[in-house]
Amino acid sequence: MQMSQANRTETSPDRLRVIACGAIAREVLAIRDQHGLDHIDLQCLPAIWHVFPEKIAPAMREKIAEARAEGFRKIFIGYAECGTQGELDKICAEEGVERIAGPHCYSFFTGNEKFLADCETEFTAFYLTDLITRQFEAFVIEPLKLDKHPELRDMVFGNYTKIVYLAQTEDEELQKKAKWAADYLKLDYEYRFTGYGDLTDALKRA
Repeated sequence: MQMSQANRTETSPDRLRVIACGAIAREVLAIRDQHGLDHIDLQCLPAIWHVFPEKIAPAMREKIAEARAEGFRKIFIGYAECGTQGELDKICAEEGVERIAGPHCYSFFTGNEKFLADCETEFTAFYLTDLITRQFEAFVIEPLKLDKHPELRDMVFGNYTKIVYLAQTEDEELQKKAKWAADYLKLDYEYRFTGYGDLTDALKRA
């Protein structure tokens, strides 16, 4: 998934290029529109790279170079650490840019401090966001080949006890889908509305 808003207005010194994970594209655009952050210009790397985090850092270098070639002076990385094993932080330090704080989107949607506290007792939860719920088949079932080898379900998820749906929006259809996902994996189900969590303040500060 790629999304660009680069043609909304001409590049100016105040414009901010946000290079984000496609999994949070809807959320970035919603925050931009709700808070009048019209200076934000969004480009996204594919959301499915959640499954292939080794692809993120090399592509990020290219996107930063493209943004600078287009005249953007301000760049913000719409990723947490996201399994890059420190590579994103290395790029941020070398390029003089910032990223949203936290280890992953589950954390910053919940609020990094709260998520860290929850992890002390909630280490057998499998988390969903709006995007992962919406595309559960593409993000979970198909990459793990559970559709072709259902016997893998207990091997992969045997140590989990519940699915926790961290919802960015109050959508009844997505809640039904998340409950279906929990049933599919034979896990208990819990719903939590988080909204956009720390992402809102991060974009406003950027």
